[in-house]
Amino acid sequence: ERLARLIQVDGAAPIKALLAAGRPVIFMTPHFVGLDMGGTRIAMDFDCVSIYATQRNKVIDRWLHHGRSRFGQQLLLPRNDNIRGVVKAMKNGSPFYYLPDMDQRGKNSVFAPFFGVPASTITGLSRFARMSHAAVVPCVTRMLPGGRGYRVELGQPWGDFPTDDVEADVARMNAEIERIVLTMPAQYY
Repeated sequence: ERLARLIQVDGAAPIKALLAAGRPVIFMTPHFVGLDMGGTRIAMDFDCVSIYATQRNKVIDRWLHHGRSRFGQQLLLPRNDNIRGVVKAMKNGSPFYYLPDMDQRGKNSVFAPFFGVPASTITGLSRFARMSHAAVVPCVTRMLPGGRGYRVELGQPWGDFPTDDVEADVARMNAEIERIVLTMPAQYY
């Protein structure tokens, strides 16, 4: 109840309608400082699937996993697991809380503009959307001024995504993240 008061969610109704119609959903969630609070609140409203980076320290890994899976029926899969588990969960009605703006420097990366600089960017958003036929929905958590809490903003589903051009898809994602970052640069990692 306390978290529900502290963390507002805007834009959930259209997402619930998509899920009720059987459409998989990917929450495209850039790395802003409030992302764990946003993830917690999203998990209270939706039974999600998400990927996490396994920590080397087993105690910290257990602590993080516990904290991120306390609410709802959230399925947390290690990043190095097969992606089929994520796609299967999405097709079974679990939205995917996905943070695609990290540089993994792997074979599934391309260079795309990010604030005017070619940045190594993973292609996962395009690939996941293609495999699952999911709607991509921007999901941003803002820390409110004066310690008043957080606001999770669920945007409109993207039209015409993914395309047949993975590099164009990645450039579109980076441009959307840039647009959001400019609204609160101090809160972006």
